[in-house]
Amino acid sequence: MEAGTGFRSLTEAIDTTTPAGRIMMQMVGSFAEFERAMIRERTSEGWLRPGLEGRVGGRRRKLDDEKRREIAESVISGRKSGAEMARLYDVSEPTVSRIVAEFRQQEAHEALE
Repeated sequence: MEAGTGFRSLTEAIDTTTPAGRIMMQMVGSFAEFERAMIRERTSEGWLRPGLEGRVGGRRRKLDDEKRREIAESVISGRKSGAEMARLYDVSEPTVSRIVAEFRQQEAHEALE
């Protein structure tokens, strides 16, 4: 306020040119800062709880390991196409491609060991 500036709303009862208006704005700012800190704290607690329970973020997998292996083996062997397996298990074709790639990478890693 050293420059003599202030804020006076024409539609609301806000006037920072007076001592009462300045203290009111400081109180509003303090409450906003407090609420933001509380939101941040609740959010971090929300992320920690699943980790303590042994869970990881994100949604649960639709397919268990056995189904994923069956998809990968069927596509790699040529018994079924990726599109057929996607329809059979009600997943997208990119999901099938990702499963097959992971399976091939896992096999390559095991072959090196």
